[in-house]
Amino acid sequence: MSPKYGSDLVADLLKKLDIDYLAVNPGSSFRGLHESVVNYGGNKHPEVILCCHEEVAVSVAHGYAKAVGRPIAAGVHNIVGLLHATMAIYQAWLDQTPILVLGGTGPMAVEKRRPWIDWIHTALVQGMAVRDYVKWDDQPASVGSLAESFYRAYRTAVSEPKGPVYVCLDSALQEEGIDGDYSLPDFDRYPVSSSPQADPAALRKAASLLVEAQRPVVMADYFGKNPDAVPSLIELAELLALPVIDAGSRFNFPNTHPLDLTGAENELIKEADVILGLDMNDFYHALTRTDRTTRLPRSLVAENGTVIHVGLQELRLRSWSQHIGRLQPMDVSIMADTSLALPSLVTLCREEIANGDPVDRKRRFAMFKERHEELRNQWQHTASRKSKDKPIALPYLAAELGEVVKHHDWVLVNRNLLGWTRRLWDWTSPHQWTGEERTGGLGHAVGHAVGAALAHRGTDRLCISIQPDGDFLFTPSALWTAAHHRIPLLVVMFNNRSYYNSENHQRLLSQARERSTDTIGIGTRIDDPPVDFATLARSFGFHGEGPIEEPEELRPALERAVKHVKEYKGCALVDVITEPR
Repeated sequence: MSPKYGSDLVADLLKKLDIDYLAVNPGSSFRGLHESVVNYGGNKHPEVILCCHEEVAVSVAHGYAKAVGRPIAAGVHNIVGLLHATMAIYQAWLDQTPILVLGGTGPMAVEKRRPWIDWIHTALVQGMAVRDYVKWDDQPASVGSLAESFYRAYRTAVSEPKGPVYVCLDSALQEEGIDGDYSLPDFDRYPVSSSPQADPAALRKAASLLVEAQRPVVMADYFGKNPDAVPSLIELAELLALPVIDAGSRFNFPNTHPLDLTGAENELIKEADVILGLDMNDFYHALTRTDRTTRLPRSLVAENGTVIHVGLQELRLRSWSQHIGRLQPMDVSIMADTSLALPSLVTLCREEIANGDPVDRKRRFAMFKERHEELRNQWQHTASRKSKDKPIALPYLAAELGEVVKHHDWVLVNRNLLGWTRRLWDWTSPHQWTGEERTGGLGHAVGHAVGAALAHRGTDRLCISIQPDGDFLFTPSALWTAAHHRIPLLVVMFNNRSYYNSENHQRLLSQARERSTDTIGIGTRIDDPPVDFATLARSFGFHGEGPIEEPEELRPALERAVKHVKEYKGCALVDVITEPR
């Protein structure tokens, strides 16, 4: 069919851009688009995903994009919906995730506005509310402007470094009729720009430093945003016998590899003569440790240590929120897409070694392999030793959950029990981990988990969300979205019945000021009354278990929940009362 209205054209554009889903909390300012998607477009490509809050809608789009590497759209209702969504948009900006956020606004032409409602729901210019933390925003002024606006928005969102974009659609424009036939411009004539390769001279210098280093270490953070690049890091590590620290924002390196030394970063950084960072979002943070009482940081880098970084973080620098951290002293800084730069770096290192290798790499490999095995054994011992602890210890919870899911094709779509799942499970494939949330805001995790699980809907993969209790209480309605759209998902509540991070801050400060710590639960604990998360989950259509307080009851509850998810393609939540961490 040919588009008859502006919103029909938007539906065609979403299909043209291969947007699978439109996550929305419905609103009148994009009623035109909503109607076009479900009637003109048949609710297919995109399919509407109904959410009960705009923050959930954007978080669903965030999780989906991280799982598959390409965006879907989120619809937010004019000013009020956009303001609800701002936290989730900021999270996606921090997490380098492409999302097409579509807004609506009352008619910009004042003579077309309804009294009152269109006036309080119309801004000049609406994109100003998010301009500091999106890559680009636009408000097309005519039907003829729509294609260019959407093409540019998509290209901007998915080019490196990726991020959210916002396009505001005038409600009058959506409902404006289109006379005659309208054909979309050929999208192939507007390709996404290729990513930048590294300066050859800088890469050559980095290769020379790495080959000659006696105690090198590699740190990778967002490197695994391109899963196809992971083998090149494995190749570099094996070629040079380099220990690798996975900073966790994406899957960067398999934890079963003998050169994976994640968990030993403090000692490795202190001893390193060369440190290579790959897509480190905040390199200064990664190379320092902060006294939690005084808030004063100290660098771990040796006085004569050489620091190299490859990535595009400088392109993400903004004035409003300087989220990439303090300026880190470096010896070599290379602005490039690491998925292109690292294979070239491997080739240059091979050439350097061919001219004479100054290092006994077999001995170094064996040393790091032994340390890797020591760490793994130590963590297994900790989990075993804590098997009787009450409240339930995180290492034991991770171990029991790992035993229950290890024969399934599992995916962790949210959190990792403060690192214990990576320590105790076998992480061997990029799809198993969508990435740690290092964004500092609460309320995002459950929607993110639903979006990532949506990306795996229709597969046989078991999607698992580790869900902190305080975070969950911000946006619990995301569970309804999962149940309503038949998105199989296992939620395991990490329930310490407190906003424990704040509780810990209160303890540290009270001790430093030599005051009572008996009051640290005031304004932080969520235990009077305790929340019945299993009943809450059942009210949203989930299978609910818990609260689980006895260690011996944990595995049977997890097994029942997994069975429900796998056999019925359903949703299940297990509420586990955990240690205060």
